[in-house]
Amino acid sequence: MSTRPALPFAGYGIRSARPGEAGAIAALLARAFADDPVMAWMIPGATGRERRIARYFRLAQRRQRPRAGGVRVAATGEGRLLAAALWSEPGRWKTSAVQDLTALPRYAGVFGLRGLPRAGEVQNAMHEAHPDTPHWYLPSVGTEPGLQGTGVGSALLHQQLADCDRLGQPAYLESSKPANVPFYERLGFRVTGELRLPEGGPTVRPMWRDPAPADLPATGR
Repeated sequence: MSTRPALPFAGYGIRSARPGEAGAIAALLARAFADDPVMAWMIPGATGRERRIARYFRLAQRRQRPRAGGVRVAATGEGRLLAAALWSEPGRWKTSAVQDLTALPRYAGVFGLRGLPRAGEVQNAMHEAHPDTPHWYLPSVGTEPGLQGTGVGSALLHQQLADCDRLGQPAYLESSKPANVPFYERLGFRVTGELRLPEGGPTVRPMWRDPAPADLPATGR
């Protein structure tokens, strides 16, 4: 028997983000990542952290939005956003040096003088560990904190993972919270290593998911 809490509304659907939703999506992800260890390491001090995380996710969406389905949401029919995920298709996960240089002033505004070098450390560590095999990349996913544990987040991810299975394509992510590892494992991901950030920073766990065989349905609900 399921022990998930009941949803406080009738239902929801999974769809691509709509024009004009970037601010609401950024705010939702900021709330979801408010206690994230890596975000806290890059943005030390609780004052203003959620606001700065929201600014970060506005920038992250700019990178994803030119791609069809790059930003996906779980939302009610009335437009209430419940969860959001950013996806990069195979071969499109890494920005160019020109793009990084152009975005640098904006990221400096997010992380500040102390946090910007740490953000660079995180990016470098993730890039070095990133697998070469073509895959779908999930850099960020978050559920409204009050709805975590209701199955909304897994439903959001399951749509793309079902496509991965159908197309025979793997998926990859980095988990910044140990408590989230079992959630991703239920969706078919497995931990492939550990990235220990310097200066006493948190540990990030890369996770890989092979596509499920055609005759075996994907796990997760």
